[in-house]
Amino acid sequence: MKTFKNIAAQGDLLIRRINSIPDGLAPTKAEKGAYVVAHSETGHNHVIAERQNVTFFASNDPMISYLQVVEATDAAETVIEHLRTFDTHEAISIGAGCYEIRRQREYTPEGWRRVED
Repeated sequence: MKTFKNIAAQGDLLIRRINSIPDGLAPTKAEKGAYVVAHSETGHNHVIAERQNVTFFASNDPMISYLQVVEATDAAETVIEHLRTFDTHEAISIGAGCYEIRRQREYTPEGWRRVED
């Protein structure tokens, strides 16, 4: 499992530590016990298990979301996992703090689009 201090990538995600969550964002609800950090076109989503010390926020920009992890009182880690049994991206352990999560983009002749993982 990967760990990091300030910046990490998992497939088409870029995770960057920030000082605080922007004002005015409402927490997102978990789906079936997990926060879907990034939906995959093939159903192999990037997820974080729902926990009391984790809050996930969507923004007005569908390419950017935010994550807040408060120091856990138990031994369980906060982990971003890629839900695929083959050719998967390594899990990333997330320490306490605030994070911006960006979907990567690519340019095509039709214009910018989300990278498809």
